[in-house]
Amino acid sequence: MDERDREKIYSRRVRAGKRTYFFDVKSTRTNDYYLTITESRRQPQGDGFVYEKHKMFLYKEDFDKFIEALQGTVEYVKTELMPEVDFEQFVQRDEQDDFASELKWE
Repeated sequence: MDERDREKIYSRRVRAGKRTYFFDVKSTRTNDYYLTITESRRQPQGDGFVYEKHKMFLYKEDFDKFIEALQGTVEYVKTELMPEVDFEQFVQRDEQDDFASELKWE
């Protein structure tokens, strides 16, 4: 098994308007695991498009702290800043696009 196959453990894509988020589980050479979160945005350039990507690495020792901070921040926005908004209206069903699910961002 080559290094690329070893690293490809799990991937999930979230489409969000003009942005797409990729959540990828990767492995190290010593079979430790970490998460990469990639934001990809399509930007017009000339006659076509380019994809602007931003990547964040999240290591196992920070998983719980990250989730706690994210959940707390989202809850604060929902209850304190925007209590009148019905956030259920934004819930969408997952769409599977075989071509896009094969994309792998480095």
